[in-house]
Amino acid sequence: MLTTTEILQKVRALEIKSKKLTSDLFTGEYHSAFKGKGMSFKEVREYAAGDDIRFIDWNVSARLGHPYSKVFEEERELTVMLLVDISNSTLFGTRYATKRALATEIGAVLSFAAVSNADKIGVIFYSDCIEGYIPPKKGKQHALYIVRELLTKTPKGKGSDLGMALRYFNNITHQKSIAFVLSDFLDTGYEDAIRIAGKKHDVIGIKIYDQADQLLPNAGMIQVQDAETGTTQWVDSSNAYVRYQYEQEFFKVTSYAARIFKKAGCDLLHIKTGEEYIRVLQKFFLSRNR
Repeated sequence: MLTTTEILQKVRALEIKSKKLTSDLFTGEYHSAFKGKGMSFKEVREYAAGDDIRFIDWNVSARLGHPYSKVFEEERELTVMLLVDISNSTLFGTRYATKRALATEIGAVLSFAAVSNADKIGVIFYSDCIEGYIPPKKGKQHALYIVRELLTKTPKGKGSDLGMALRYFNNITHQKSIAFVLSDFLDTGYEDAIRIAGKKHDVIGIKIYDQADQLLPNAGMIQVQDAETGTTQWVDSSNAYVRYQYEQEFFKVTSYAARIFKKAGCDLLHIKTGEEYIRVLQKFFLSRNR
């Protein structure tokens, strides 16, 4: 359990790192990757050569004796939601950090990117139940509160139920939102929920995985435990076929998520612990702009 001082130090460190990353690397890409709600009226001004005649305000023009054009601006304000998997499997990690720690960093970066663009940001924490909900708001203090919760939220459940989390998201979020799902996606049965969410919202999955999720080390007889069910078993990791089967199971789970997201018209990114995740996000935002 972290002390209050340690939590504040970690929040401050994440704030400094996140704000540097967002300002140096992809604030512009984030801004243009996601479109606002549409165009809103701003003002009228005298008609100038090249203005679209469809936007002439005939009432004002008649009253003032000169042609005047309506000027519009993009409604930029967005609502960003983070759906963060805090089930026990995310506590696993063999390189750089645990999956949960990496999700916390990415969540912090996205939070500061949102508030620096004057967007609202909120969070749904989930395991096999809803662990917490932070309604979307603007501002630095709100982002800092989110970071603190990302660092300290402890799950009551052990498993993971993305379908349940998406249904909760669909029920409480009535306006179109940008939803980032941060999870290792060791889960099934969320096809209908993500299809419904994808019709209304812009859903982006971020699959966070560790190298040892994919590759079983050759270490002889080892005892492994399922972090979510608690069941244990002995595995002969020196057996090449056992290692092959282990890797195939990873590919099976990964391809399932990729297929479901694609079918729902949603994006899915893959980020490995120890990888430069900011480059993956930046590349994604740039591809959105194109």
